[in-house]
Amino acid sequence: MPRKSFAELIDSPGMPVLVDFFADWCGPCKTMAPILQQFAAQHQGKLRIIKIDVDKNPAVAQQYRVQSIPTLILFRQGQPVWRQAGAVPAAELARAVGPFVNS
Repeated sequence: MPRKSFAELIDSPGMPVLVDFFADWCGPCKTMAPILQQFAAQHQGKLRIIKIDVDKNPAVAQQYRVQSIPTLILFRQGQPVWRQAGAVPAAELARAVGPFVNS
């Protein structure tokens, strides 16, 4: 199966896509990983979560002006509708992203 471009990954009709820009060496990124896994499980079928390693994909990180990690960007039909830099508690993530997932 051919690899999809970033644009193809975030242009998911009818389903928002949450992109986690991270790096393996980043402590707060490791804090976010289980929160995102739980969030993905709770919103299965309503939301896609994609992890982008900024060290392996610097062009994508630069395109979206990711200056600190983790940075979360929520895309709806390929357009960014919400973004947050830094680790986010589960309740705050649900409050911010929930309206886009449940609408």
